Amino acid sequence: MATLFTKIINGEIPSYKVAETEDFYAFLDINPNSKGHTLCIPKKEVDKIFDLDEGTYMGLMQFSRRVALAIEKVIPCQRVGMTVIGLEVPHVHVHLIPLHTMENVRFTQKEKLTSEEFETIAKKIADNFV
Repeated sequence: MATLFTKIINGEIPSYKVAETEDFYAFLDINPNSKGHTLCIPKKEVDKIFDLDEGTYMGLMQFSRRVALAIEKVIPCQRVGMTVIGLEVPHVHVHLIPLHTMENVRFTQKEKLTSEEFETIAKKIADNFV
């Protein structure tokens, strides 16, 4: 059965897409630690990051870097943090989190955004993705 993320990639579930290539997809986390919190995923459905083949793993890191650079251009923050936890959805995903304090990486405090705020942020990041 397809994961939640595969359904997002396939357009069965809506998302706030910020970037897409032939092999990867990035979208805003709808329960973000901070504004601009983005998930980067391979389109290939694999549960654990170290089970990815080397090419897909390296491609995901390169793609995530490009997305992080776009986030930094539009979201004021000290830096963009990256974490891979992967327990919530059995599909590899990289969290890119704009950091203001260490609390932003703890997954204990969440931002509440309107759909308009999500759309605006997604568009700004997408416009800066190169």
